[in-house]
Amino acid sequence: MAGHVEPRRCARGQGAGRVRCADGRVSRWHATSVELRQPTLRITQLGYGPMHPDTHISARVAPPMIGLGLLEAIADDAILANADPDDKNADGISGRPNWVWDDAQQKVVMGRFGWKAGQPNLNQQNVHAFSGDMGLTTSLRPFDDCTPAQTDCLAAPNGNGPDGEPEVSDNILRLVEFYTRNLGVPARRKVDDPQVLAGKNLFFQAGCQQCHTPAFKTRSDAAEPELANQEIRPYSDLLLHDMGEGLADNRTEFQATGSEWRTPPLWGLGLTGTVSGHTQLLHDGRARNALEAILWHGGEAQAAQRQVLAFDAQQREALLAFLNSL
Repeated sequence: MAGHVEPRRCARGQGAGRVRCADGRVSRWHATSVELRQPTLRITQLGYGPMHPDTHISARVAPPMIGLGLLEAIADDAILANADPDDKNADGISGRPNWVWDDAQQKVVMGRFGWKAGQPNLNQQNVHAFSGDMGLTTSLRPFDDCTPAQTDCLAAPNGNGPDGEPEVSDNILRLVEFYTRNLGVPARRKVDDPQVLAGKNLFFQAGCQQCHTPAFKTRSDAAEPELANQEIRPYSDLLLHDMGEGLADNRTEFQATGSEWRTPPLWGLGLTGTVSGHTQLLHDGRARNALEAILWHGGEAQAAQRQVLAFDAQQREALLAFLNSL
């Protein structure tokens, strides 16, 4: 069971606890003069008693919102074509889909959104954000996000109407779904720059494309006509990969293990600072730039990481120039 820690309280209740985050030094990569950091979370002043001893705590940075409708429009078969859960081709890469529960269809389907691909579509992603992030009810989740131990939360008014209508109407859900589905992908920059082109070759030389699949074509029956039959370049296979113990949060999500993560799309990476106001990458924001994110790669991506470490400084700069052009 997953949940959020909400330190703020409602009018009749108390916060779940106070969250403290501290950065710890992990190691210095002498080949790159980079010192990696790893956030450590501590929750104090628990409002509802001690946590269960098996509770896992993991920070999350909100992923980019661009191009989500295009990712939703990729056919399941196209994603599955890149899956190799048993590593039959012996390349060390064993991507697999996360099979998750669809609340509306009441059946198991392929997940594709979220850090562990735990959500199957944008509507459900939005519904769970309304519930878990904001505490707002919808027709799919007409109940408050309260655990049995949170008696004040359970006793507080939930905001539903007198006839049980949720706080977020289906019409608002449709509008939010339309918005999240149609946020466009920014155009690439410096596509003909010699350094960028050299970096692209190094990207493939290191084997990054084995998980960061460059291109897909969207379905002809996409939810919006403008999203159909589009050649897109998200640089992600949308599959789960074991990224090693260094990135593991030891928290499962449906079929995803504690060390598995969905390959994050790279499109728009170079504009992260402009759009988000920060350049904190990976699930918990530990990487302050693309190079640090690469250095955190382990598990199935260990070989690619070692290739990047073997590059000289000029080659690494070219690789980063390519990534920042996306």
